[in-house]
Parts: sequence; C-alpha cells; structure tokens
Amino acid sequence: MGGVRKVPPMLAKREDKAQKTLHDPRWALVRARDPAADGRFVYSVATTGVYCRPSCAARPARPENVDFYATCAEAERAGYRACLRCRPNEAPAAERRAAEVAKLCRLIDESEETPSLETLARHAGLSVFYTQRIFKAVTGLTPKAYAAAKKAARARGALEGQASVTAAVYDAGYGSSARFYETAARRLGMSPKAYRAGGKEARISFAIGACSLGAILVAATTKGVCSILLGDDPEALVHDLERRFPAAELVGGDADFEKTVALVVGLVEHPRRGARLPLDIRGTAFQERVWRALTSIPAGSTMTYAEVAKAIGEPKAVRAVARACASNPIAIAVPCHRVVRSDGALAGYRWGIERKRSLLARETAS
Repeated sequence: MGGVRKVPPMLAKREDKAQKTLHDPRWALVRARDPAADGRFVYSVATTGVYCRPSCAARPARPENVDFYATCAEAERAGYRACLRCRPNEAPAAERRAAEVAKLCRLIDESEETPSLETLARHAGLSVFYTQRIFKAVTGLTPKAYAAAKKAARARGALEGQASVTAAVYDAGYGSSARFYETAARRLGMSPKAYRAGGKEARISFAIGACSLGAILVAATTKGVCSILLGDDPEALVHDLERRFPAAELVGGDADFEKTVALVVGLVEHPRRGARLPLDIRGTAFQERVWRALTSIPAGSTMTYAEVAKAIGEPKAVRAVARACASNPIAIAVPCHRVVRSDGALAGYRWGIERKRSLLARETAS
C-alpha cells in the first residue's frame, strides 16, 4: 500500500538540528572563518569533542554536529575541550604576537645599544626570520627602523632642551654625530638645528581650502603632507600651523600643490574612494605606532582605544593611545576619527565631535 513515508525520528532530529544551525547568523561567520568574530562566541563539534574559535582553520564541521556557546567556560561545562589548533581558550594569535613584539619594543627602548636581530630573536625564543616578520606585521616597521625611530624621538626631545646639538646626539644614543646627521633630515623632516629652532630654514608649503566640514588647511614638506587641519576660522588654522613650526618658512602652495589640496578634500567628501597621499608623519616612536595603526582602519569601520592599544602590543596603554589620537596633526589621512570609546560613543575629537560624527556617517553611507 502506498502512503507517506515516515522519516526515522533520529534523522528528523538531525535535520532539525542542521536547519537550526544553518539559520543561526553565527554559522555564516564560522563558514567565513571570520577573525573579527573571535572572542564573541565559540562553537563545538559533537563528532570531535572539541570547541573552536570562529576563525579556526580546521575542516568545516557538518551543521547538525555544531553548537554555539558564548564563552569557553560554557563549552567546557558542556563537556568539550579546547581545540589544539586554534586555541580558543588563549588570547588570539594576533594578540599573542602583539604581546611578543611589545616585549621586544621594551627591550629596544631600554637598551643603550641597539640590539641585533639575532639578540631579539633569542630573547623572544623565535627564529630570526619569524621575529622580523611579526615585528613588521605588528608595528609596520622592522626592528632596525623602530630602533632608529626611537633614537630620533629621543633626539627630538633632547634637541628641544640642549644648548649643543652634539650633546643632544649623544644623549639620544647615537654613537657618533656623523651617524645622526646621516639620518636626521629623514627622521626630523629638516636639519637638527632647524628642528631645534622650531623649523628654522625648513620650507613648508600650505594652502587653505573649503569643504563640507568648514575650512581646511593642508601643509607639506618636501617629503609629504605634514598637517591637515580643520576648523571654522581659516586664520586660526594658520596660527595653529605657525605654533607647530614657529621658525619655518611657510609659503603659499603653487598650482601643483592645489592638486594635493583637492585630493585631501576628496578624502573628506568621498572617503571610500581613497587617495594615496605621501605623508610626513613626525611624532614619538609610540605616536608613530598608533598613527600607523590608525591608517589600517578601513573607511566605514571603527576601533576602540583599547583595540588600538592591543593592536600595537600595548594593551594597558589605552590613555596613551587616546593622547596620541588627540595629538594627531594630520586629520582624515591619519583617521583618528575612526577611534571610539569602548561603549561605541564618540569621544573627544581635536576638530569637534560634530565633524567626527559627520565623517563616520558619510563613510558608513558611501
């Protein structure tokens, strides 16, 4: 006799379980191995008895074998053990690398002589190749370049308080004044004497334009854009630039420079289009690490101050990160407006909260 074929209860239960998983938004994140979902939840696999972070590179599980848990503790109470591949009960790999690099940065900071790459690798218990690789991935600099930046930062501080450039050179940790002068123009953007004298003899081109956020000032050395300032009063923006470079030669930009200003205005009005701007970023080694991290935040996205601190390997330096953001002299191109408080609220912005809100809104909408 014909009739409706009955599905065995066990198969029906598995099918229901599979459908439940497939319709859970977390399943799409697991299938995509999305690292941004790490820390938000874990998932277990009944056939292996383990639980994993969403980005785990293990072979995809069948949906009927998967359960989701808010925390590792919940998964372990359910009888699952941590996956040995993705180690969900430990800090994410990116955070572990950042912590390792932070230790190496401290070693460089505290050493009178720049440690060799081999010394750094031995200190970290890693290979020379891997040490170089993760250091550059986290800081954007090689260990050698980071050490040079640190020395340059010390030199900037010393130059501001020393009567003698030579004394400042040795105080900063350079073995000879000749070595310092070889790299000074690149690191300071001008000669040591000029920097110490507030930019004396330095030539900085600038121009003021208008955009939907008000007045905008763009200034550049021969190396690249060194300031992008926003405000309501064009004259106040010029005074701001003068305070930063009190002894520099400030000259009005020519027709070619107007193209740079147009690119910057384009970044304001159409942030997702992007633009490759040469930048002359000058700050302390810590500030440069923060500002470099900010340039990696894509338009339409935000990070918290705590997340930026973790990204540079200094998870406890949240306030220092906030200060670095507040000190950023290159608006838009170094997007400090994409950094928010841990609760998602907009914190202070050097050029006004309303401008920050407007920038984020147009980036999300564009």
